[in-house]
Amino acid sequence: MKPSAQIEAESHEPNRVCDVVIVGGGPIGIETAIEMRRHGIDAQVFEAGPLGHTISWWAPQTRWFSSNDRIAIAGVPLYTVDQAKASREEYLTYLRSVVDLFQVPVQTFSKVQTIESRPDDPRRWQVQVQSNWIEASAVVLAIGGTDHAAKLKVPGENLPHVDGYLREVHQYHNRRVLIVGGRNSAVEAAIRLHRVGAKVTLSYRGEELPTASIKYWLRPEIDGLIRSKAIETLFQSRVTQITAERVDLEQTLPDGRTHSLHMPFDDVLTLIGYDQDKTLFKQLGIQMEDPGDKPVFNEETMETERPGIYVAGTAVGGTQSSKYQVFLENCHVHAKKITRHLLDGGLGKSDAELKPEKKQSAPKSLSKQIEMNPES
Repeated sequence: MKPSAQIEAESHEPNRVCDVVIVGGGPIGIETAIEMRRHGIDAQVFEAGPLGHTISWWAPQTRWFSSNDRIAIAGVPLYTVDQAKASREEYLTYLRSVVDLFQVPVQTFSKVQTIESRPDDPRRWQVQVQSNWIEASAVVLAIGGTDHAAKLKVPGENLPHVDGYLREVHQYHNRRVLIVGGRNSAVEAAIRLHRVGAKVTLSYRGEELPTASIKYWLRPEIDGLIRSKAIETLFQSRVTQITAERVDLEQTLPDGRTHSLHMPFDDVLTLIGYDQDKTLFKQLGIQMEDPGDKPVFNEETMETERPGIYVAGTAVGGTQSSKYQVFLENCHVHAKKITRHLLDGGLGKSDAELKPEKKQSAPKSLSKQIEMNPES
């Protein structure tokens, strides 16, 4: 049976034609575009939000778990002033620099709404971005896997004071905050909010915090804060209802009995993970499998069962559980795999046809500014 998108496809007059459309302007989407353009493949990147959207919603000054060399892309080193792991701000600055260095055509705040094969040529793809249609030979879905905060599925979790993301920590000063979760996001939020003067309570379903999945530099501090009762911890507890005034929880006691708690909070942070937006996968009829409804693809080429549709980056992991297996650092190879497969199919230029890369120089507009108004 053909996917519904293929059945209903119509021929659209393209506003633009290119070789490849890359959906997603995160690190792997950018790296893939650079690799393709190095080989003469016209790759255009479309991002629904700002550049590096997933990283942009991290709380200010959040640091990567991975070392800088593992999250660097396109052969461009990533350095920090103190040689520490890059912060959110440092990495976003790095991404902007890489995009500017290689002049990667990234169109931000441009959500891909529809992907269809041409009815008269199934080897060509039509991509709708807002009111425009782009035609391409291939599409790379580098859409990531953390599009939406996971839900508790309890009454009241859509109230204004409930959030699945940690925001600017300053706003939580002197407020009573319940953090639901017990892994990296929740633990880091608990520590940071305690530091800015919030009264923090941590609710976790387990008997204790997991031993293997918390950043090594966070573990000693959170253990100390729990022992000293600076952070109140409700182990083996779960939220049953949230109202404007309080949160209802059920907790299992050490003797096996359960009891109900009714506690007042100003803010509730449900930091229990994130779900992938599977709209485009479903629209294209791409087969998905457990765990996490991850897309089925050829691991040698990254191509799905739909010829010309590829997946890259953490998108290959679907919705990952707390035990993440797919990270940025083990996805760099995707860019080369996809590019090689496109080259083998006749797209782009062979290594022998390529001219040596030119050294980057200041754009003419900048050179003119310096000439007319030098700063030194």
